[in-house]
Amino acid sequence: MMQHPSPDTALGATLLSGLELLEQGITVFDAGLRLVACNQRFLTLLDFPPQLAAVGTPFEAFIRYNACRGEYGPGDAELQVAERVVRAQRFERHEFERRRPDGSLLRVRGAPLPQGGFITLYSALDAGQAAARHRQAPAPDPAGHAAGLQQARQQLYAVQLANEQLAAALQRSEQRLRLITDTIPALIAYFDHGQIYRYANKGYADWFGRDSAQMSGRHISQALGSKFYAAVQRYVEEALTGKQLSYEYSMEKDDGSTIFARSTLVPEIAAGGEVLGCFVLSFDITEQKQTRAALVQAQKMEAIGQLSGGMAHDFNNMLTVVLGNLGELRRRLPPQPALLDYLDPALHAAGRGVELVRRLLGFARQQPLLAQPVQIGGLIRGMMQLLQRSLPENIVPDCQLAAEHDYVMADANQLESAILNLVLNARDAMPDGGRLQIAANVETLDARTAAEWQLAAGDYIRIDVTDNGCGMTPEVQLRVFEPFFTTKQFGSGSGLGLAMVYGFARQSGGQVSVSSQPGCGSVFSLRLPRTTPTAQPHGRLDFSGRAGGRERPLVLLVEDDPEVRRVVQRQLSALSYPVVEAENGDEAATLLASIADIGLLLSDIVMPGRLGGRCLAALARQQRPEIRILLMSGYAAPAEAEDDRTRDIPLLAKPFTEAQLGRMLDEVMLCPRTN
Repeated sequence: MMQHPSPDTALGATLLSGLELLEQGITVFDAGLRLVACNQRFLTLLDFPPQLAAVGTPFEAFIRYNACRGEYGPGDAELQVAERVVRAQRFERHEFERRRPDGSLLRVRGAPLPQGGFITLYSALDAGQAAARHRQAPAPDPAGHAAGLQQARQQLYAVQLANEQLAAALQRSEQRLRLITDTIPALIAYFDHGQIYRYANKGYADWFGRDSAQMSGRHISQALGSKFYAAVQRYVEEALTGKQLSYEYSMEKDDGSTIFARSTLVPEIAAGGEVLGCFVLSFDITEQKQTRAALVQAQKMEAIGQLSGGMAHDFNNMLTVVLGNLGELRRRLPPQPALLDYLDPALHAAGRGVELVRRLLGFARQQPLLAQPVQIGGLIRGMMQLLQRSLPENIVPDCQLAAEHDYVMADANQLESAILNLVLNARDAMPDGGRLQIAANVETLDARTAAEWQLAAGDYIRIDVTDNGCGMTPEVQLRVFEPFFTTKQFGSGSGLGLAMVYGFARQSGGQVSVSSQPGCGSVFSLRLPRTTPTAQPHGRLDFSGRAGGRERPLVLLVEDDPEVRRVVQRQLSALSYPVVEAENGDEAATLLASIADIGLLLSDIVMPGRLGGRCLAALARQQRPEIRILLMSGYAAPAEAEDDRTRDIPLLAKPFTEAQLGRMLDEVMLCPRTN
């Protein structure tokens, strides 16, 4: 039974069934000399095994089978195969007779098809027919001749009709297949054993910026360029040995961007085992690569932030001891210029250390923020005078505030600091001058886009700070928000400005990103959640006022670090506060229960043991509703989860001076208690 591609219509089924009724054998090969269809009569006449009748079997396989069994007589079999394949590739009309080794005689007639390829009829001639073709025939019988002529015409008409219908069916099938392959989201191509493209769908051609028609018939290196070919040559050559393989590659587009793809090469192997070519199936994985890179970068930044926060806590405790002792020493010493020349620089350096640690905490997202609705246009326009003073005359600032009347939910002071850092970074990127633009626009992120930025879907205000300076390489862009990373000369910057911007953006529920190319400037985009002006800020109470000359209550000081505890105890004593000390929450709870005169609790937040600072504060409020409470922390942010019982308690960030402690205690004592 003839094997064939699955027909899509009743016409195709009828056509293929009709071919089986022909007395002649018939074959159809496509433009690539691969079998499209044949009937059982063909296999019988030429004694071919059924497995050769599989669709796609190369013409060469039939010729080699014949040559190996001596069908073409003595001689080199490979030479016989090569000669006949070359002749077939001409796609010329042909007609001849061939004597088979068993003595039978075949008549072979072939004709080219409109779409490429050819159709061939095979007829068996018996001994009488063969002899008649080699001698003078008697005068034909008119009636018999007419009948034979009519039969020949009918057979010829049937063959021509079959040829036309088969060609039309093949054309429809090819058009349908191309429509399918051009529509699916995959890059599909085929190249033969000579690495010549025979097919490329629209997606594949578009990926390389080519036309699919122009790619067909060209070598890979000619169609896609020698640079690309050099990157994939070893994979192509390995696949043409018969091995299926997958690989990833990148390519730089004309606009300078890099795209990525994952390809699978599937060899096409003939029945005889030879590799005819390879199918190419590729997928664009640029978005996956970018998402993966963003995730890795976010995880790295998160790890660095956690490390920075932990280090900041320890540094703050150390700086509390240093500043406290140096400050006490300076207060007690008589004015001696020789000693102050040593003492004041030490105090100044310790103060710079405090600022450095606070910037680290900003990056680590552990700096407390007072978030409230901020009108973006008013804030930026209010900054312009300051920004213009920070810029040299050869840099021209420009504002494009489409979202001028919109609001973001953020800490106004921290937002100003973040924008200032971006502007100063842009200034440093334009040493020879240029144009600096600040733009604010509303941006709506759908769920997919928001997930890529690790944000919630919704409306954001995107603040773009654009310069036309030196730009950055991709390697620098990956590290630009890391703390202490800088491309500036030593001493020109701490490398914490952009890190602080990153920490502020993430802590505010937003994101910051950069787009840049060397020599083409940079765009830093700060995205913050859009809000309405009616939203109310939620955070610490706004304490104000002074205690004046009132009586000082007994203070319960709770601090696990003995050196820090001693410094704070001295500061409290200098402020005329009587003090009782505890080194952890459990000890403090015992003192609260036993000493009725305690009127103020000053406690660290992070302490070993069962009770941390916030839990201790909640317990104190439950047992002593009238008590005043002030918490302190080297993390400058709650390390324990806040709850409604302690949310309004003020926080004093370490390190602090005696004056700062005094002002905060005065405010706590004057502020009405609300439970």
